[in-house]
Amino acid sequence: MKKMKSLFFLLLLVVEVIVRVQKENFILQNEIDNLKSICKEIPGALASFVGYVRDFSSGKIITSLTIEHYPGMTEKMLTNISRNASQKWPLLGTLIIHRYGTLNVNDQIVLAAAASLHRKAAFEATEYMMDYLKTSAPFWKSERVNKDNIWVEAKLDDELAKDRWK
Repeated sequence: MKKMKSLFFLLLLVVEVIVRVQKENFILQNEIDNLKSICKEIPGALASFVGYVRDFSSGKIITSLTIEHYPGMTEKMLTNISRNASQKWPLLGTLIIHRYGTLNVNDQIVLAAAASLHRKAAFEATEYMMDYLKTSAPFWKSERVNKDNIWVEAKLDDELAKDRWK
């Protein structure tokens, strides 16, 4: 057991974290390849999640989503989320990209990914990062419905999802 804890501690020291907040779209395969390339070992698993702008919300048809953020604070919070995931699971690297600005229906919003030697850690860490990103990162979203912009409220389901990791 002590040997395993030592190995886990060594992995913590070499976990690479990529965090970007950007207006530009991203190319999923390029980002996955980039994450793999910064890992100190060849990952046996890499799990990813991509979120898209939906065309509906709360029963209403939306035409676009505008995302605002707090520059500097946002990157710091996303880095903390990634580092916390690296402390909970034996990861080789993490990646979070979140877009801001006005996005159209079907545009990519977010990419969260985790690389590990084994799939369970990669899956769980990616889910953890998304649960915390949805509830803790300083983003504000408004949906365009007809000619109105409607601010998106926090959802209880997202808070409950985050709470299960405590």
